[in-house]
Amino acid sequence: MPTANTQPTPPLKRAITGSMLTLFILGDVLGAGVYALAGVIAGEVGGAVWVALLVALGFALLTAGSYAELVTKYPHAGASAVFAARAYKSPLVSFLVGFCMLAAAVTSAAGLSLAFAGDYLAAFIDIPAQVAALIFLVVIGLLNARGIKESLSANLVMTTIELSGLLLVIVAAAWFLRGGEGDFSRVVEFKSGVNPAFAVLGGALLAFYSFVGFETSANLAEEIRDVRKTYPRALFAALIIAGAIYMAVSIGAALVMPVEQLASSTAPLLEVVKASGLGIPPQLFAFIALIAVANGALLTMIMASRLAYGMAHQRLLPSVLGGVLAERRTPAAAIVATTLVAIVLTLTGSLATLAQTVVLLLLFVFISTNLAVLVLRRDEVAQEHFRVPTWVPVLGVASCLLLMTQQDAQTWLRAGALLLAGVVLYGITRAGGVQPLKAEDYKVADS
Repeated sequence: MPTANTQPTPPLKRAITGSMLTLFILGDVLGAGVYALAGVIAGEVGGAVWVALLVALGFALLTAGSYAELVTKYPHAGASAVFAARAYKSPLVSFLVGFCMLAAAVTSAAGLSLAFAGDYLAAFIDIPAQVAALIFLVVIGLLNARGIKESLSANLVMTTIELSGLLLVIVAAAWFLRGGEGDFSRVVEFKSGVNPAFAVLGGALLAFYSFVGFETSANLAEEIRDVRKTYPRALFAALIIAGAIYMAVSIGAALVMPVEQLASSTAPLLEVVKASGLGIPPQLFAFIALIAVANGALLTMIMASRLAYGMAHQRLLPSVLGGVLAERRTPAAAIVATTLVAIVLTLTGSLATLAQTVVLLLLFVFISTNLAVLVLRRDEVAQEHFRVPTWVPVLGVASCLLLMTQQDAQTWLRAGALLLAGVVLYGITRAGGVQPLKAEDYKVADS
């Protein structure tokens, strides 16, 4: 019977500090979505967009608490798949959890590459979208392969630019109010003809998409310095900062523009800046949006490659994906594989098609992670680690199930098709004779 490759590979380099991790999570959470989603959320909930964002932040913090406990208890690359393997002792369940995460990440990156190659890029250069998307993903892959420190240094620059765009919206709204204008009644206005509770829940589903991204940081556990202290602090700080910025932006947008205009615009924040009279050049916002998209794609592909690397070491994916570039100590094989898959996806679907299943796939992962916290409470480890009250993962599961009820039938069908593809891939891997690691085979990484 063939066995997994037993040749030792160099460990991943612990180069991520607390500030770098906070910026990584903040950059991934802020992402490109907020530049377009503010108007869509307004269309669901009305001018009280901040309420939907606050509810979504609460939901995100619940699941983040579960991640903080499990990452500090079992600091491995592979994250959700490792947690599932320990909790459920089923290689198939572990594979499907990891596959959901991996599929969502690579699909998201492919969609972001198409977003990068769209109208914002057209403001600066005329190039076929598919060509631009391909070049974009290759550049992202090369930066990812160069090293985690270099990748996160680029993330620092891009997150700063991305954040500056959101702060510009807040300044623009303040400028507008300084002139004695602005309608404060819109900030507490809910969509007419809809029960406010249902309106907020519908808006929260969209707003939740703006907060997902924090889970990608769990796949960097083997590269974080003093992970058991650093990870919870960085995770919660980044989410709370992002939530505060989102709510300030949404309140400012509602003060400046009528809800109908926000909801009908594909670039609502740009419209807010224009209407404020502050005189910010429109091309500046196009540039900031491109940076935001690039940042999201870089961070997503970092996560996808680390997840594939971790699953290879679990023997859930071919062992070749566990290879590390000797000089750079980055998961080179996994980076090449995930980049190639993302490139193929850009050739086979539109941005809307690629994006529709991401949230639902992640909700499956989040339910698994929240349940794993409860199951693994009986598994004691020698090292001290972060721990949340039992009600946190319980409410985390409930929040995910509640959000699932807001998904339409087509999204469920697409997610089901992807999961079926995962089962087929798992069968092919097992047919090669490689046996997945058992739960007792895992060892907690050194801090």
